[in-house]
Order: sequence, then C-alpha cells, then structure tokens
Amino acid sequence: MPQLDCCNDSLTGLSVGDALGAQCFVPGTDLPGSFAGDVPAGPWPWTDDTEMACSIVAELREYGDIDADRLARRFAEHFEPYRGYGRGAVVILRQIREGADWRQVSPAAFGGTGSMGNGAAMRVAPLGAFHAGDSRTAALQAMTTAEITHAHQEAVVGAAAVAVAAAEAGWARITRCRPEPSELLDAVAGYLVDSRVASGISRAKGLLGASVAEAAHELGNGSQVLAVDTVPFTLWAAATWLNDYPAAIRACVEAGGDVDTTAAIVGGIVAAHTGAGGIPATWLERREPLPAYLD
Repeated sequence: MPQLDCCNDSLTGLSVGDALGAQCFVPGTDLPGSFAGDVPAGPWPWTDDTEMACSIVAELREYGDIDADRLARRFAEHFEPYRGYGRGAVVILRQIREGADWRQVSPAAFGGTGSMGNGAAMRVAPLGAFHAGDSRTAALQAMTTAEITHAHQEAVVGAAAVAVAAAEAGWARITRCRPEPSELLDAVAGYLVDSRVASGISRAKGLLGASVAEAAHELGNGSQVLAVDTVPFTLWAAATWLNDYPAAIRACVEAGGDVDTTAAIVGGIVAAHTGAGGIPATWLERREPLPAYLD
C-alpha cells in the first residue's frame, strides 16, 4: 500500500526533523554554523512532537482510521512529560489519563477558549500522508486528532492544513507529478475555513521566492508556539523545498524560533514526498530510535 509507505516515511521525516531541531535548545550549540560542516553528534532525543505522532501512526496501522476516544487514551498512555510538552497539554493529558473525558477538558483549557497552540499541527503529517490522494479525509481526520488537546479553531485549522499538505505531497510522490509551490499552497487553502491560519497561508504564497529571514519575519517561526505563527511558515518551507529534505530542515533552523516543531512539520510533509531515502543517512542514524511498540 503506497499510502502506508508515505505514512511511515512521513513519521521518519517528522522525527528526524524534530530531533535535529531540538538540538537548537542545547546551550552552546551553534546549529546553523554546524551545517557548514556536520550536524551535532548523536543521539538526538525526540520530543513530544514525535511521541504524539507515533500514537497517531500506531492508531492508523492498527485500525486504518482515527477514533477520537481511542486516540485520546493512546496519547495519555504514551505521555512522558519530560519530552517537552507544553503546560496546557500536560494538564489535559494527565486528566485524560486519570479518566476525564477529553470533550470536557480540552475545550475548558485557557479559560474556556481551548488551546490554539501548534501541538495539533506538529504531530499530524503522517496522518495526511496515510490519506495521500484523499485530502478531504485527511483534513477531517486531522481535525478529529486536533480537538482532543487543541479545541481552538486556529489550532484545528492548522492541523488540517498540515495534513492536507502531507496528503498532497504523498500523492505527488505516488503519481510522480510534483506540484509547483503555489499549487501546493492553493490545494491546502481549498480545504480551510476563514481563519488567521488560512490568511497566513495566503500570505505565504505571496512570499514564494523570498528569503528565509523575510518569510519568517512575515509569517512567524513558531516563537509564540501558536498555530498561527507556525503553520504558514512551515507550509511555505515545505512547498519551496518539497524535493529537498536537508534544505527544508535547514530553512527551519535558519528561521529560529520553535525549531523542533517547525522542522517536525516540514520534515513530515517533505518526507512524504521524497521518501526516507531523501533524509541524510547520518541524520537518521543519530536520531533516537522510535518507540518499541511501533516495531
């Protein structure tokens, strides 16, 4: 099944991007400078981005679709706070682990608005890749995964955008017909409701051909840890370097900000298109192994 191959490769790309991006937070590490020679020595631990993506992939492998209640339990079961979860996610996942209904605790977060963080978008690219060729299903199931922990519309739309981008990237791989950057962004926009995330993706299209610094300045680099300042830039980077995984990850590093998350999103989308073979072997070797339950 080529879609499952795309899903597995997307998870690999997401986890390598996450683990490498996380090295930016190691004191004294000049990661942009290190790209001139070699990347840091391994192993590179991955973060909550990968941990939650692994739960989604396990769900897809076992059932072929997403059930929110099952996935919520899986998120809570695999939750390890030291992986870098945000404060809001820690509270929600602990409550779910203790038996609370995610339908109550997720919308109640942040004073009743629900979280609009980038956590729902960071984990969802493999789901989109699993539905390569069916972007509508990718968008709908991405929204289901988002609402478990991120009930705010912007977070839900951000997850849908990333999933559709990965579905389109995977389909381009299967059909061997790479879309132009503007075509990929247009395809994503067609599945989104009016929102700040959608507006940011529209601005991203106008920035195609711009420098990384200009794009990050205009679109955000995840430094606010919100969907609205993360997803537009990541889709700009993925669309620009859809056929070049190392260059796409370098763009995330150059942009700074929440690099593990931007690199996870971009890595997941791009690897759905390039396959795992597009990831430098040295990078993959240095990434911490994925959880044993995925074996």
